[in-house]
Amino acid sequence: MHRSRLILPALTVTALALFAQVPAGGAAPAMEWREVFNEDGSITQTLTPRAPAEQRTGLRLLAAAEVTKIHGDRDSSDAFDLVFVGDGYTSDDMAAYTANVQSKWAELSAVEPFASYKPYFNVWQVNVISTESGVDHDPTKGLLKDTALDMGFWCQGRDANTERLLCVNETKAKEYAALAPQADQVIALGNTTKYGGAGGSVATASGANAQAGQIAIHELGHSIGGLADEYDYPYANYTGAEPKEFNVTTDPAGTKWGEYLGQPSPDGGVIAPVEGARYYKTGLYRPTANSIMRTLGKEFNSIGRDAMIKAFKARIPSLNQPPTPPAGN
Repeated sequence: MHRSRLILPALTVTALALFAQVPAGGAAPAMEWREVFNEDGSITQTLTPRAPAEQRTGLRLLAAAEVTKIHGDRDSSDAFDLVFVGDGYTSDDMAAYTANVQSKWAELSAVEPFASYKPYFNVWQVNVISTESGVDHDPTKGLLKDTALDMGFWCQGRDANTERLLCVNETKAKEYAALAPQADQVIALGNTTKYGGAGGSVATASGANAQAGQIAIHELGHSIGGLADEYDYPYANYTGAEPKEFNVTTDPAGTKWGEYLGQPSPDGGVIAPVEGARYYKTGLYRPTANSIMRTLGKEFNSIGRDAMIKAFKARIPSLNQPPTPPAGN
């Protein structure tokens, strides 16, 4: 299950500050935790007001969106279909949008296990046309743009921690993505050079920022591999049940990863339980000190990589067929 949004169990100083801004007699906003991606690669969580109900896209606008294939030639019934949609790109910006899509796909497909399974991907680009170039609150807070998918920084939040959160109308993004033959995963790119992105059922990233592609890779760890975050913010001690995600455990001996223990991992570590994971400083353990599920720019550890491969095989039937024996046998 994707873990980038968690309903707040108890008020914090940040929440109280937000509630204090509610006019007398007004209803306090519903709050939720969201991932914040920092330029140094670190990942934390911050509180933001829950987004209001999202509007749908008009059929006329959907019909005007062209769909092109960026990569792959497999039938969608035997492929992983990745769909890019863009926001804040006008008709004059389509060449830049195409370049942004190709750049993000090149970055993603260079990372394992995507690199090894690249032949099994179809990648689609939906040319969503916006009235104005750019996204909300860029380059300054309060500057609004008329765009197709309502993308913007700050993500409904008020404190500085939310500045890099680049949110999108997920309903509209999915509607445009559905124009592709199949959409196993949707990534929305914003027409901006400012570093930012966000998680959710639609991952977002700044289209023209060279670092922002790492956000999409991290988010695909959630949505494809079912991986938990491996950072330990904002809670203290975990006392709950064993998590279902394969890359976190309550067991300090790491029995969950018994066959991996002591083995070198692609992220540079060795598989051995390290305390602090899934938003808790104590009581939960991660497989290695620092994988991409903890810090952007790192590799998936062995546990995460194998979880991703298992997910690929679940969606691509031909990967589960036994090898064909040599002729004459």
